[in-house]
Amino acid sequence: MVKRGLLVGRFQPFHCGHLAAINDVLKDIEELVIVIGSAQYSHNPNNPFTAGERLTMIRAALEEAGIDVEHVWIVPVPDVHLHMMWVSALEGYTPRFDVVYSNEPLTRRLFMEAGYKVKPIPFHDRKIYSSTEIREKMLRNENWEKYVPKSVAVFLKKIDGINRLRDLVKSDKVQ
Repeated sequence: MVKRGLLVGRFQPFHCGHLAAINDVLKDIEELVIVIGSAQYSHNPNNPFTAGERLTMIRAALEEAGIDVEHVWIVPVPDVHLHMMWVSALEGYTPRFDVVYSNEPLTRRLFMEAGYKVKPIPFHDRKIYSSTEIREKMLRNENWEKYVPKSVAVFLKKIDGINRLRDLVKSDKVQ
């Protein structure tokens, strides 16, 4: 039987900290299910990229890193706004998994209550490898590219993701 793990994130955008966490998790299991959480959201300041764009970023970064993507499932999952139903809804979108990797308190709690073994993920320079901080660097025109895999930076430029993000934080209110 294959030991399969699950990792949940929004990946807005996918960055080098995510990649390091995936590499750590893959040392412990044979296959990994990466869940793109909040998959229904895009085009807002906290979730500027679509589920398809996030999937593309993840896949490109894994291939760039030489990770065998045949042992990785990438599954977009929309939010269910009833916590007591979230794990069962997620199970309906994903292949079976044996262990969950998360540091996020609510995610950990919900999977533990559903009977799953939950393991923490080592943080990798969490202060700099934060999607929120990377989006802020994009908005301030600072060097954000060094925090994401090269393939992700190329993709974000191709889709004009930085200008999208800048447009999304604008307001039409008179000041």
